[in-house]
Amino acid sequence: MEPVIIVLIILVVLVFIALIKTIQVIPQASAAIVERFGRYTRTLNAGLNIVVPFIDTIRNRIDLREQVVPFPPQPVITQDNLVVNIDTVIYYQVTDARAATYEVASYIQAIEQLTVTTLRNIIGGMDLERTLTSREEINAALRGVLDEATGKWGIRVNRVELKAIEPPTSIQDSMEKQMRADRDKRAAILTAEGTRQAAILTAEGEKQSQILRAEGEAKAAALRAEGEAQAVRTVFEAIHAGDPDQKLLSYQYLQMLPKIAEGDANKLWIVPSEIGDALKGLSGAMGNFGPLGGGSGNNGSSGNGGSERREKPSID
Repeated sequence: MEPVIIVLIILVVLVFIALIKTIQVIPQASAAIVERFGRYTRTLNAGLNIVVPFIDTIRNRIDLREQVVPFPPQPVITQDNLVVNIDTVIYYQVTDARAATYEVASYIQAIEQLTVTTLRNIIGGMDLERTLTSREEINAALRGVLDEATGKWGIRVNRVELKAIEPPTSIQDSMEKQMRADRDKRAAILTAEGTRQAAILTAEGEKQSQILRAEGEAKAAALRAEGEAQAVRTVFEAIHAGDPDQKLLSYQYLQMLPKIAEGDANKLWIVPSEIGDALKGLSGAMGNFGPLGGGSGNNGSSGNGGSERREKPSID
């Protein structure tokens, strides 16, 4: 009985192993390559799959998700014979598990070497300044070459990014000095422009102030002239409305004579001939001024409407 039990146990183990090898569960976004006696048979997709145990074997399991592979810095020579180190990152995805298994031995290593050689060809046709400012152009050119070359490998290159472009230390120092000089130049230009704009605004302000001041003075002069004219009209109208007689006019005339003679510079002043008539009228109104009126009348009658010039005594 013991040999029979041993045989049964062996059979159960073999059946269990066969079941394990028969049922293959493939995770989502993965694929498996099945070979039968060393020859490709089919590709297992995600889910539950049945294979022939001890005949079909799983050659390779491939992740179909997008992968990110960073490559170490690579020395590249530019067109102007400068060595720069460039870090790259490749975003790729396996689209054909069979081609990725049988068309290339190691697609990761193949992509890396192809990236290095293509990058050297692209950078070799650019100078340093263009290399530093043409990241998008380099990315697009590199992606186009990689996508075309890796298509037959069942690989799709989605994106290529340059992580860093590091020129030599001496070039970095020169670039920093140039950038510092450019910043100083821009600062000086902005300062000069600000000073110029401030001077222009100040001049404009002074101009507007002078214009407004002149307009204000002109308006004030016009208003004063208008007020004086109005005052003259008012006085003139008041005089005519009051109908003054000869006596009042003579009295006002005599009051103005001292003001006419005021000032040391007035050496000569003119006495109109009508002053005799004014004095006679005033003497007629006031009897005690009779002799003055007579004397004035004699002086006035000699002119007959003219005027008499009299010297004003100077006070030394």
